[in-house]
Amino acid sequence: MATQDALRMAKEKGLDLVEVAPNADPPVCRIMDFGKFKYQQQKRQQEAKKKQTVIQVKEIKVRPKTDEHDFQTKVRHIRRFLEAGDRCKVTVFFRGREIVHKDRGLKMLQRVIDELQEIAKVEQQPQFEGRTMSMLLTPVPKIK
Repeated sequence: MATQDALRMAKEKGLDLVEVAPNADPPVCRIMDFGKFKYQQQKRQQEAKKKQTVIQVKEIKVRPKTDEHDFQTKVRHIRRFLEAGDRCKVTVFFRGREIVHKDRGLKMLQRVIDELQEIAKVEQQPQFEGRTMSMLLTPVPKIK
C-alpha cells in the first residue's frame, strides 16, 4: 500500500501509522495508537526488569595464619552467600614476610574448596596478584 494512502486511513480513524519492522523489504507499518503502544512497551520492560535477579560478588578475606575457628566462621559466611545465590571471591592477604609462604595461602584456598565442594564450584582458579591470592566461587545450580 502506498504511504500516502496508509497515512490518510490512519488519520480518518484518528490513529497513528507506526513503522513496526523498518528492516523488512518492504518496511512493515501498522495503524495503531502510538501512545498506547509506547505505554505497553514500557510496562513489558518493567515486568522483565522485576523478574531479573541481580547476582552480587561478595568477598571474604583471610590470611595464611587464620586460625581454625576463624576459618570455620569464614566458611559459614561463604556458605550463606552461596546459598543466597551470590558469587563469592575468597582472597588470601599476605603481609610482610608471609609472601614467602605462598603454599600456605594455596592450602587455605584448597581447604575452602574442599569444605564447600557440594554447594560451590570454582569459576576462577586461585591466582596470585601482588600480595593477594584469590579465587571465585559460584553456587552449583540446584536440582529440582
